[in-house]
Amino acid sequence: MANTLYLECNAGISGDMTVAALLDLGADRERLAQALAGIPAEGFSTEIGRVKKAGIDCCDFRVLLDQVHENHDHDMAYLHGHVHEKVQETGHGHVHGEAQEAGHEHAHDGAHGHSHGHAHHHTHRGMTEIRSILQACPMTERARATAVRIFEILATAEAKAHDVPVEEVHFHEVGAMDSIVDIVAAAVCLDSLDITEVIIPKLCEGTGTVRCQHGILPVPVPATANILAAYGIRLELTGIQGEFVTPTGAAIAAAVRTGERLPDTFYIRKIGLGAGKRQYERPSILRAMLIEAGEEGKGGAGEDIWKLETNLDDCPGEALGYVMERLLEAGARDVHYIPAYMKKNRPAWQLNVICERKDIPALEEIIFVETTTIGVRRIPVERSTLARSEMLLDTVYGKMSVKVCQIQGGRRYYPEYESVAAVCRSRGLPYLQVFRELTRLAEKAEDDRI
Repeated sequence: MANTLYLECNAGISGDMTVAALLDLGADRERLAQALAGIPAEGFSTEIGRVKKAGIDCCDFRVLLDQVHENHDHDMAYLHGHVHEKVQETGHGHVHGEAQEAGHEHAHDGAHGHSHGHAHHHTHRGMTEIRSILQACPMTERARATAVRIFEILATAEAKAHDVPVEEVHFHEVGAMDSIVDIVAAAVCLDSLDITEVIIPKLCEGTGTVRCQHGILPVPVPATANILAAYGIRLELTGIQGEFVTPTGAAIAAAVRTGERLPDTFYIRKIGLGAGKRQYERPSILRAMLIEAGEEGKGGAGEDIWKLETNLDDCPGEALGYVMERLLEAGARDVHYIPAYMKKNRPAWQLNVICERKDIPALEEIIFVETTTIGVRRIPVERSTLARSEMLLDTVYGKMSVKVCQIQGGRRYYPEYESVAAVCRSRGLPYLQVFRELTRLAEKAEDDRI
C-alpha cells in the first residue's frame, strides 16, 4: 500500500485541518507557496505554524484576509454554546497571494476557523469563474483535476440545498477566498506527497445548529449532509455540540477517498496532525497517516469493493445490453449476467455489478432507471489481487499497451484488448496472432531489462 493515506476523522474534517495535516506529513511547502502565489486574487496571505491542542503539538494552516475583505479567525460564537478557542501559537511563516479578489458572506468552513455569519459586499463566483481561477493556478494537472473535482462536489451539494442549477450557485458559499485557498492547498499537498490511495472509514460530526446568512441551520448543514448521502460516506454523531465536518472538508473527503476499510494489519510510516481552530470537548485534530499494509493485508485488502445484484424476469434483452454499457461507463469494475429461474419457473437474469463504495449511488440509480427492478442488494466483497503495472511497447503497429501481473516466480503479460482489437480491425489480422506476438515482445522486453 505504498503512498496510502489514512485520514482519521474522529474530530471531523475541514479544509484548513486537511492542509495542516498534509503539511505535517511533509508536503512540499515551496511547491505550495508557488501555487498559492499564482492564484489570480489579492487580499490574502497564509500562515503555517504550530499550535497546542489538548497539549498535543499540531500543524496549523491559516488563511488571512485583509481588512477590506474579511478575516475568518474571529468571533466564533455563532455556533450556539461555543466561543472561539485561544490557541497557543509559535513560529508562523507567511505565504502571499496576489491580484484582484473579494472575500465572502457565507463560508461553511466555520467549524474550524471560518465564520458563517458576517455579511459584506463581495464578488460572487460561479463554476466558470472558479475553473478559470484554478486553470490559472501554477500546479500539476493531477492537482488541478483534484481541486476541480472538490469544487464540483461542493457546488452540486450547494445547488441541491438551494434547489438551483449548479451553474447558478452563488459562490459566496463555496467560492470564498479562504475556501479557494484551502482547496488548492489540499490538492497541491496531496499531489506533492504522491498519494494514490486514501482510506476514510468514517466522519465524526457534532450536533446542534449554526447561524449563517440563510438563518439557523442544523448540524450537519445541508451541503455537508448532501455530500455524505451522495458519496456513501459513513457518519458517526458524537453528541458533542459543534460542527465538526464542514462542506469543504466533506467535499475533500468525497473527492479523494478510494476506500473505507483499513487492512487487517498495517505499518504506520509517518504521522501528520492538523489543528482545527476551536475548542471542543473532543480536541479538533485531524490525524493523517501514511501507512503500508502488513504482509497478510497486501493484495487489495485496503480496497472497498462491493457487489450489487438484482434479479430480472421481465426486462427485455435490449435493455439489459444497454444497462451494461451505462454501468461500465459510470465506473463499474465489472458487469455480468447469470441465468436464473425465479418464482413460477420464469427464466430470468441476475445482474451483478462489481464496484467501489463511492460509486454505489450512481450505479444504483442507473439500475433503477434502466431496468424493471424494484430492489438492489448490496454485498461487501473481500478479494485478493495481483500487483499490476502497465508496459508500453514500441511495435510495428505503433505503441501498444500490455498489462503486467506479478505472480510467484515470475510475471504474466496481458496485451490490452482495445489495443489488439484496433490493430486487428485496421489491418485485417487474426486477434490471437497479434495477442501472442505482443506477449512475446513483452516477455523479451522484460528479459532485456533484467
